[in-house]
Formats: sequence, C-alpha cells, structure tokens
Amino acid sequence: MFLRTTLLLLTSLCTITLRSSAQSLRIRLQDKQAQPVIGATLRLTDPADTTRHLYELTDTLGLATFQATTGKTYWLRATSVGFIPLQKVVQAGPKALTFRMDPENIMLQGVSVTAARPLVKQEDDKTIVDPEPIAATSTSAYEIMEKTPGVFLDPDGNVYLSSTNPATIYINGREQKLSASDMASILKSLPPNSISRIEILRTPSARYDASGSGGIVNIVLKKGVNIGLTGSVNAGVNQGRFGNQFAGVNINSMRNGRTAYLNLNFTNRNSYEQIQTNRRFSPDSVLRQDAYTTTPGQVLYVGYGLGFAPSRRWDINFDGRFSWNQANAEATNANQISRVSTGRLIADNLNTVDNRNRILSFNQGFTTSLKLDTVGSELTTDVSYGFIGTRGVQDFSTRYIQPEGQTTVGDGSFTNQRHLIAAQVDLKYKLTPDLTLETGAKTTVQLFTSDAAYFNVVGQTRLPSRARTNQYDYHENINAAYVQVSKPFGAFLLKGGVRLENTNMDGRQYVPADTTFKIRRTDLFPYVFLSRKLVEIAGYELRSYLVYRRSITRPAYEYLNPFAQYVDQYLYQAGNPSLRPQFTENFEANISVEDRPLFAIGRNYTTDIFTSVVYQDPANRSIAYRTYDNLGTNRETYFRVLGVIPPVGRYFFLASAQYNYNDYMGTYENQPLRFQRGSWSFFTFHSYKIDKRSTATLNAFFRTRGQLQFYELSNFGALNLSVNRKFMQDKLLVTLTANDLLFTNYYQFALQQGSVQANGLRRNDTRRFGLTVRYNFGMRKREERTNMFNVDTPTQ
Repeated sequence: MFLRTTLLLLTSLCTITLRSSAQSLRIRLQDKQAQPVIGATLRLTDPADTTRHLYELTDTLGLATFQATTGKTYWLRATSVGFIPLQKVVQAGPKALTFRMDPENIMLQGVSVTAARPLVKQEDDKTIVDPEPIAATSTSAYEIMEKTPGVFLDPDGNVYLSSTNPATIYINGREQKLSASDMASILKSLPPNSISRIEILRTPSARYDASGSGGIVNIVLKKGVNIGLTGSVNAGVNQGRFGNQFAGVNINSMRNGRTAYLNLNFTNRNSYEQIQTNRRFSPDSVLRQDAYTTTPGQVLYVGYGLGFAPSRRWDINFDGRFSWNQANAEATNANQISRVSTGRLIADNLNTVDNRNRILSFNQGFTTSLKLDTVGSELTTDVSYGFIGTRGVQDFSTRYIQPEGQTTVGDGSFTNQRHLIAAQVDLKYKLTPDLTLETGAKTTVQLFTSDAAYFNVVGQTRLPSRARTNQYDYHENINAAYVQVSKPFGAFLLKGGVRLENTNMDGRQYVPADTTFKIRRTDLFPYVFLSRKLVEIAGYELRSYLVYRRSITRPAYEYLNPFAQYVDQYLYQAGNPSLRPQFTENFEANISVEDRPLFAIGRNYTTDIFTSVVYQDPANRSIAYRTYDNLGTNRETYFRVLGVIPPVGRYFFLASAQYNYNDYMGTYENQPLRFQRGSWSFFTFHSYKIDKRSTATLNAFFRTRGQLQFYELSNFGALNLSVNRKFMQDKLLVTLTANDLLFTNYYQFALQQGSVQANGLRRNDTRRFGLTVRYNFGMRKREERTNMFNVDTPTQ
C-alpha cells in the first residue's frame, strides 16, 4: 500500500512538473517531393549533457514530437532507410521545424552491407563490445568470451574482469545463478552469431544485484529488429587435435510492428585437457600426476522470440532458449610417488574415469515496457524462469602397478536439477527535464537438488561408496529494492543510489549426514557515479567518470557443505560451514573520448575475502584437501589503457593493456599471510581491407605473470588470424580461421602457500584451423557510420 501510494504521488508530481517546465519541439521530415518520411528515427541531444538522448519515430505525417525547453538549443540527428542521415542544430519553439532528407543512391537488395561499427565503446558505467569481428573466428559464445578484450576465462569456466573475484554472468539482463561448469556449458551451446553485444559492467549501478563483486558481463542476444524478413544459414568446421563441426540457421522478421526471430544450431565437438602436477609430500617425497581428459559432445540449441507493440507506448516481448547437451568425458590420471634424493619410485598407479552426461537447459522470459511520457519515463517488468537438469553415469577404476595390487573398480549415477524464478519491476521517471528517478524491486527464488549414488565393486559384489554418495537440497531467496537519481549540475552529471538486499539461504544434506545450515541477513549497498566533460579536441569530446560501489559475494551451498567429496586417493574436497560472505568496495576513475574508453584507474578493497585453498591433511601428508576459507583482506589496484589508430584507408588498429596488483593480508593455516603479485594483460585487434570483398583480421592477447587466486601463472597468450571473402553479390561469406596459431595459450603454475608446495602445467586443444560459410538472405537495413573508433565488419 505504501509503495502504491508513493508511486501515485510521484506520478502526480512528475506530471505537474513536466507540464509546467517543458514545451513541445515538433520536427517534420519530408523528401524531395515534399512527401512525409515515415518511420524515421530521430535522436535529440542536449549539448550540456551529451550522455543522455531522447528518441522518437516520425508518424504517417512525417512528424515527431519531443518534450523540450522553449528557447533551448539541441542537436538533432535523423536517420531512415534510403536517405542520407540528417544532422541539425535546432532551437525549441512553438512552431514545427521542417527539414528535407535527401535520398541515398544505393539500391538495397538481399545482400550483406558492410557497415562501420565501434568495436569497443563506453556508455556511462559500462563498456560495450561488438562481438561481430570476433564471431567469424569462433564456434561458440564461450570462444567469443575468450577473445573479448578485458575478459579472462580460467580453465574451470570462471569469467574474470579483475584477478580477484569471478564476474557474474547475465544473459539478456538476467542473472543466470549457475555454477562455473554449468555456465560454461550454456556459453558453449550458444552459437557465435546469436550475440548482439557484450556489456561489461565493472562497477554496476544500484539497479543491478549487489552480488557482482567481480563485475557483471551481460550477453545480449540478437532479436528480430530488422525490416522485413532476413536471416542466414551457416556451417563450419575446425580442427585441432580433435575436430568440431557446426551448422545453423537464423531467421528474423519485423512486419507491422511485430518482431520474431528463430535461431537453430547444432554442434559436434571434441577437445582435450592435460594437467601435469608435482606436489611435495615432504622435503624428500613428491607426487607426480599426469591427467589427460577428452570431452566429446553434441549440442542442440534453439533460440526464439516474439515481440509486438500494441501502441506507441507499449512494447511486449516473449523470448526463450532451449539446449540439449550430450557431454562426455574420458580421463586417465597417472600417479607416481618418488623419493627426491634417490629418484626411487615408491608407488605407481593409474586412474581411469568415464563420464556420460545429459544436460537439458531451458529459459523463458516475458518483458513489458510502458512509455509514460515523451521525455524518457518508462515502466518495465521482467519475469523469467530457468531450468537446468543433468543426468550422468560414471565408471571409474584404479590399477595398482607398484606395489602391485588388485584393481579397484566402481560406478555411480547422479542427477541434479536447478530451478530459477525471477521477477522484477523498474521505474524510470523524469521528475524534471534534467532530474531522473530510477527505482525498482526484484525477487529471485532458486531451488537446487542433487542426488548421487556410487558403488565400489568388490569381487562380484557392488557395495555403496560412502566417500562419494550424497544427497542434498538447497533453497535460496533474495529480495531487493533500490532507488537512484541522476541530475546534471552544469558540466557535471551526478548519479547516486542505494540498494537493499535481503538474503535467505537454506541448505540440507540428507546423505551421508545432516549438514543443515540457514543464513538470514539484510545489507545496504550504496552507489555513486559522477561524470564531467573535460575538453573538446578536433571535434571529439573527452569526458571523465568517477564511480564508487559496494558489493557482496555470497558463498554458494557447495562452498558451505562440509562433507568430504572424493577426487582421487590423494585429493578430496570439502566445504566450510563457517564461511562468511565477503564485501568489496570499488573506486574507479576513467576517461573516454566520444564514448570510447581511453584510460581507467581503480582499486578494489575486499574484506573477509574467501577463496579456494589447498591444505595438507594433518593425519596423512600424502593426502591434500581442497576447501574454501576467509583469509583476511585484499587490496587490488589496477589501471587500463586503450589506444587506436583510426581507419586509414584500408587499415584499422586497436590495442589495450591492463595491470593488476594484488596485496593479500591475513592468515593461512593459522600463520600470517602476505601475498603480493602484479600481472599485465594485453589485447590487440587489427583489420585490413584487402579489397572490396576481402578482409583480413588479427586479434591476440598476452598475459604476463598471471594470477589465479593463489596460483602463480607463467606467461601465456594466443594469436588468432582470419581471412573472409564475399561472393554471390555479397550474400555468401567464406571465412578461413587459425586460432592460437603459435600454440601459446597454455601456462605453467605454482602454488606455495603454507605447507602446500606444488607446480605443474595446464593445456587444452586451443590451436585450431577452420572454415566457416555463411549465406545471408532478405533485405537489410543500412547501418550507420560513426567516428574514428569504428572498424569495418560484415553484418550478418
């Protein structure tokens, strides 16, 4: 009742304020014959605050109306298919302003049109990456993420924007709340040409969940937003040690205000991973392990959506994704224990594991958008349901070579299901033409169940394995509300807000023992964003940003469950029921030019930081266990820089660098801990237009003195090349690719903390050569060209 009354009061106040302070600015567009230009897109920008725009479409009379201040000057840009973009400086007044749009002498057919689009750009507190140049050299969204500047994926599927905490993954603005392995499976099922853009939010506003201590990566999928019927058919292969094959079709339609899209894709893939580890048991004994795993699988993906606008104020969308994944894994692990002083082999055995998993995932969303006025006020709702279910069977064995012993064998099966229901409502209201209120509420409910039954075979008898069998349920409910306001003050734009989150977590393990826990807590998370125009050089605007944010990282159930899970006879893992959530405060300052990021410097200060740690079993030094622990505090200082050479003739060049320095202070195995390490990450992208139909691209990254929690990594990187050419009136695009050409995307690692000393090597099947063919059909809307930070890429 209180919320409803408040919204009514705000609505009334806004209506009175807008009526008293704003007048209409009417723009009429005509062609050479003085006929109205229907459906043109108009953008109105206030020169005093170029980060905010108003948009309108012309009606059947070629007329568009904005709410503007009488006598004030604005920048107007108008675009329409078949016409040259129009740019004017206009002044709001009582009379309608009429402009003529000149035709563009280009025949649009069922072809792919080359368009210049920004590879990387900055919008307030988020960086937007156009994946199009990278998609041609990738077979899945996972590979695109690996090649995205400023993003690092570890071999377990975690995504990092910094080197401390994993980022939170969103798809279409919705948090997925999946484990790293499940999220990696989803990303590998998404075809590369299904992604419209990637949004990187290192310091998200109060509108977003406070759980993103490592930032947010939002993957926005393509929808049916083109005129008429368009689409593409694509197929490709690539070969490393193993081969991948994929094929798919995309169909988009927009007719009479209704949009629809359908994306079908099938992938057959295989890869390998090799991990070699040396771990000291004592000063004179070492365990050497060499694990080799192949991961064959097949993925069927379906993406679909419908959208319609019953009126100019309403927009309703219904979208979903479905994937079926047959993911297998065949692993062998050779284990040898030797004396360091003599080199004598003490023990030698071989573990084999065969996994056969079936993964079904489904996500359905329903969104509505209601325009409350013509100055940008909007009410949106989003309701979604997601499901991911896994069924798997496993066969395992250990053959004892020295000393010789009887081979042990066993098998098991497991099922787990995860349901996620989320509902949110967001209100953006213009209290005055330059004062914006944003508020909203959100609730999420997550239900997770897991049931695993394992057996050891002794002779001809199958006996239950207590070391592996478990059954548990986990329920999570997070309720949130936020409010934030933004207002320009002269050359400054200030946005500030606060988010309130109530957390409820319940976990219970039934087998082999009850490890019930409950967490109830409520926290506040402030957010402040300040931007200012610095200077204008050669027509390009330089703007600075300052951001502050507080966030939380909550331990998931698998981090809290104390039951010991068997990995092999030398390693097990267990949760920590006393694990506390960690809080992070982030401060960042950055500079951009024409919304393109140039430089940023910041610091993350994290308290009660928890991370994966490895301890030696005090009862048996040959056994180690992996768990999670609160280690103290961490100060991470970082800076980023990005530079470009504008397109000069046929060539475009971009390069970026990021430096992270971490300083941990706390305790490890009840001993004082001080861990300091700095690392560099470099990224570059080159594009060369060979002729009108052929383009060569190069992208590469290089990481020096890398860090993955307390693991120190050696230098590693990758060089990727591609050449594409268009045929058949530019409808057919053929691309040749070479990924990780020099086979340098692997690293050595070292861990020296407390009583654990280990080092090793980790590599994957990353060097691949491939061929992709894509055929485009239908009519395309011509893309807009912008400024010097753009790169020519073929649209799909």
